[in-house]
This record gives sequence, structure tokens and C-alpha cells, in this order.
Amino acid sequence: MPGGTCVIYNPAAGRGRAERLLRALPPARARDVELRPTARAGHAEELARVASEEGFAKVVAAGGDGTVHEVANGVLQSGRDPVFGVWPLGSANDFAFTLGMGEWWKRHEQNPPTDTLSIDVGRATAGPRTRYFVCNLGVGFNGMVNGEARKTRWLRGLLLYGWAFVKSMVKHFKTPTMTVRFDGRAVTTPTLALSVLNGQREGNFPLRPDARLTDGRFDYMHATRLTRWHLMRYLPAMVRGTLPTNHKLLTLGRAARIEVKCEAPLCVHADGEFVCVPEDDLRELVVEALPARLRVEVFPPALYGGRDARGSRYPT
Repeated sequence: MPGGTCVIYNPAAGRGRAERLLRALPPARARDVELRPTARAGHAEELARVASEEGFAKVVAAGGDGTVHEVANGVLQSGRDPVFGVWPLGSANDFAFTLGMGEWWKRHEQNPPTDTLSIDVGRATAGPRTRYFVCNLGVGFNGMVNGEARKTRWLRGLLLYGWAFVKSMVKHFKTPTMTVRFDGRAVTTPTLALSVLNGQREGNFPLRPDARLTDGRFDYMHATRLTRWHLMRYLPAMVRGTLPTNHKLLTLGRAARIEVKCEAPLCVHADGEFVCVPEDDLRELVVEALPARLRVEVFPPALYGGRDARGSRYPT
């Protein structure tokens, strides 16, 4: 259906809930939609690349952030320029939150109008591996939290990642020495975690609520010699998006290029999908911001949580 919308989804997601919702799309929305289910891990990326090359005007990831990651990579690899859409049917739905599409989905039966925004994309390179990401990337402890979340099937949303956070504190608390270069500034220090945000959230936590998708830079959080007590103390601030800006062991900032060299093998996720795990024995990572690389569908009344850069509510 060239010129229409291709929706890529995992038919097994939510024990078939995703497929039931998509099959029940209202006629106004379903008119120009072609549904393409995935059959295996990595299949969404292949389907998205093919759909883009076929000339679909819009390619939609219907699912969680893992599906978003695969479909975005397929679109970006195609060399074409369809609009990338997100219909949030997953556990965290971090990218959908930043785009405002979580609120749109609650009203999708009324088919409220959306807009298009050209956004920055992240590119992560670790050894021979290169992956794009659209929302977040985590190094160290954050990668381990992602791994624990993927093992847990009985929780969703913030409860899922809160549980994975606590499990990782017990099982994966390490601070290997890393040299991290933020554009032209380098720091060598024991590091617990590094979060690189294009969107506002990582694992449902609004770590950088002021992050913007079009400024050509990442917002980052660099946690160095934090203890388990520090983590528990600042967990409520992570949930609220109010991390301290002047903590000597917790640095918040912005950069367009971030380079990491670590004394130990890295654990890195991008949009919840692993770039590398410790067993891969990769110790260097380069993360670059690619400005205005992808056109995405947004719901303006809820974009950035419904607030502009000054914290004011957008008009509805």
C-alpha cells in the first residue's frame, strides 16, 4: 500500500493484546493501514526497512521500546524518509511519552490530529557494532537494570523498572574506572552508570525532563562513586525527575559526542535493546548525535509531557 501506513507489531505481545487492539482499529484509522506482524527477534527491523523502500508514507512501531528501536533502525537504514510513528503497547513506552503519543493512543479511536517533527537520532558504536537509538542509551548499571527488566514478565511500567533497579543493586553493583569524554571535556573516574538521553526518560524514569529532540545534543547523567545508600536516597528524585544539579558524584550535562573507555567489559543498552553485554568483552563506545535525521509523528498537546522548554503547559 504505497503512500499509506505500515504498522509493524509483535503478535505475541501482551499475550495477543496488541494484535486484538490493532485488529479493532476504528475505520477512520484503519482505512489506509497495512498490518505486518513480526515472526522473530530482529524481524521488525527488516520489515521496517522493506516498508520504507516500498514507499509507505508512514512506518509505525506498535509495541514497546524494543519494537521502537528495531523499526527506527530499519527506517534509518533504508535511505528513505517516511514518517516514523509510535503506537505505545509496551512496558515502558519511554519514547512515546516524549512524543506525546502515549496520550494520543488513549484517544486514538477519535483519531485526534498529529504533527510531524524532524528529530535528532543517536548513533552508538562499540567495536564492530553500530546501532541507532531514538530515546535513550545506558552504560554500566543502567544496562544491567535493563537486563533484569527483560527477565521479568509479571510487572509493567515503573513498577517493572523499579523492581529491576532493586535487583541490580544487589546483583550488579560495580564501579569500574572509565574515561568518559563529553565533547572536548574528559574525566577518568570510577563509574556506576552513564545515561545518554535524546528523549526524557529511561526505563520509565524521567532522568532528564528538559531534554529536547531537536537541539543537536544529548542530555546525560553521569553517576560516579555512588553507593547503594545514595541510590536508595535518590530513587524518589529519579521517579519525579528532580535529580540534584550540584551533587559531586552525579553530573548532569549536555554533549553532542560522548566517548567511553572502560577497564572492564561494557554493558550497554540502546532503547532497551543490548548493544553489548560483558561477555562480548567490548571496552570502548562512541555515541554521536545526528541532527534532524528522522521525521516522527508527534501529538503536540502532550509533546514533552505537555510542557514547553520553560515548563509551561502547551495549549490544548
